[in-house]
Amino acid sequence: MKFKTLSIADSKTLIKDAKPMILDCRDLKDYKAGHLEDALHVHEGLKESLVKRGDKQRSLLIYCYYGHASEHLAEFFSDFGFKDVYSLEGGYSRWKEQHQA
Repeated sequence: MKFKTLSIADSKTLIKDAKPMILDCRDLKDYKAGHLEDALHVHEGLKESLVKRGDKQRSLLIYCYYGHASEHLAEFFSDFGFKDVYSLEGGYSRWKEQHQA
């Protein structure tokens, strides 16, 4: 695998230290209902723009509902030359679980 899967704890460290671009690949309705701070909603235009003009040295942290779709998107960006790509283990649902406890 060209990308890494990160736990919630490791993701928090990455966000604090590396300031990655955070990408939410859930439906727009769910993104609008709540998302990680500074996360961008992924749509085809954003994907195309990042592939063509994105900073491939900047870390990407990608999440979805449960961590499966984000793995596919992480692989997609890795294939296009992004160096540090991460998928959030357990997705937004696990993030919410750990932040409501």
